[in-house]
Amino acid sequence: MNTATTHSPMAYNTRPGFFARAEAWLDERGKGAWIAAMVLGFIFFWPIGLALLAYMIWSKRMFNKSCTGMTRTRARHMGKSSGNSAFDAYKNETLRRLEEEQDRFEDFLKRLREAKDKAEFDEFMNDRARASKDNDAPQDDNSAA
Repeated sequence: MNTATTHSPMAYNTRPGFFARAEAWLDERGKGAWIAAMVLGFIFFWPIGLALLAYMIWSKRMFNKSCTGMTRTRARHMGKSSGNSAFDAYKNETLRRLEEEQDRFEDFLKRLREAKDKAEFDEFMNDRARASKDNDAPQDDNSAA
């Protein structure tokens, strides 16, 4: 009788390790959870905080615009059918309308920023022109008398 197995003992251990579970847990809660963990790491034992900071920078978690966990969750729920075709049509129409509204709002903010920048630049140019005019004006020298 042969007692050797064809499967490795690790094949039965499908549960992720502590670090993988902690990473997934923090990803689900967003960037704020990562920052809080890093701060707590610095408070309790500074090398842990430093290691978390290095990991956040290395894995680009620090500089992502949005959290990947939240995006995946949102995408999973958006494409999922509820089973009710009338509700699904309503949901799709509402999501389309909200995306259009968001695009219009972002365009509005862009125009607003451009208008503000133009106003600040025009003010700067006017101040510069006034200062130049003041310097070019003849000065009275009453001390020559």
